Amino acid sequence: TLRLPLVGDSAVGKSSLLRRFADGAFEPRLKPTVGVDFKVKKVVVEGRAVQLAIWDTAGQERFRTLTPSYYRGAQGVVLVYDVTRKDTFRGLERWLNELEMYTTSSNTVKMLVGNKTDKPDREVERKEGLQFARKHSLLFIETSAKTQEGVQHAFEELVIKILQTPGLWDKSTEKQGVQLMGSPAQQDAGLCGAYCPL
Repeated sequence: TLRLPLVGDSAVGKSSLLRRFADGAFEPRLKPTVGVDFKVKKVVVEGRAVQLAIWDTAGQERFRTLTPSYYRGAQGVVLVYDVTRKDTFRGLERWLNELEMYTTSSNTVKMLVGNKTDKPDREVERKEGLQFARKHSLLFIETSAKTQEGVQHAFEELVIKILQTPGLWDKSTEKQGVQLMGSPAQQDAGLCGAYCPL
């Protein structure tokens, strides 16, 4: 399972991208994400079956304290901005700084996504996104959650890059932890107590 948080300012279309990719659906008026939402999707990339746990984080300032915990253990991070709002593009530096501070692996794959390309009132040109991505060694793609353009391709490219970086997904390189076991009767029941492991 690959852990992929989506980050970026509020209303850049993170939830719409996730919904389009995971469910093939688009809703024009989604409510802002409160805290965090997540979906699991199985994909086959280059002949390999991969399960993606995609975390949709809230872009609003009041939820920013929650975001750092979603970076930990992430193999890839998707940074999203809205091509029709220059302020969301300028905010990327702040998100990148946060990423550097909280990601646990130095080779976490980062992808920059310019969303809402279907809208006519563009404020951020493609070449600006490309320059920013090159400067910070990010993968880059433009998408439209509404028309579906680039959405599938964005996640596939990210997964391919992660799979090409063995330290990110090879189980033998993961930190060893303590595994807590319940009684055999509890295990057989197959039920969770207060919460279920993901």
